[in-house]
Amino acid sequence: MKRVAIVVASDSGYEGTREDKSGRVIKEIAERNGYQIVHTVLLPDERERLSRELAYLSDEGIADLILTTGGTGFSPRDCMPEATKAVIEREVPGIPEAMRFYSLQFTKRAMLSRQSAGIRRNTLIINLPGSPKAVRECLEYIISELEHGLEILAGEVSNCART
Repeated sequence: MKRVAIVVASDSGYEGTREDKSGRVIKEIAERNGYQIVHTVLLPDERERLSRELAYLSDEGIADLILTTGGTGFSPRDCMPEATKAVIEREVPGIPEAMRFYSLQFTKRAMLSRQSAGIRRNTLIINLPGSPKAVRECLEYIISELEHGLEILAGEVSNCART
């Protein structure tokens, strides 16, 4: 069973003035797809703090997959893609490209999303949008293919060829 950490970036959620619903959507979808939630944290939109959390979860081998939500918009405080890019060793641009492509079927505002994805050590980190609706759409669209990528990353399979 692959292990998932959920990192929520939200100033208002951290301050207790807004309820986190997106993190719960991630948890629901991940568990329904056979993933084990091993860590959940809600942090303010502070780049250094978010980067430290992502690096810690990866470096300590706590999670195979880190799914983040929030901090991917145009607000001056939105910094999750920058926090992610500061710690990843290899980018995985196809995942955010696929999410934006799919989301554009529902709203043209998907072009304004700044999600990123990448690998640090043996952990895949994926930024999801901040709204529960967009999280559901994006994660349900990509989750079926993540297991194969995680198997390759863990050395459990050797290539992407289909038989």
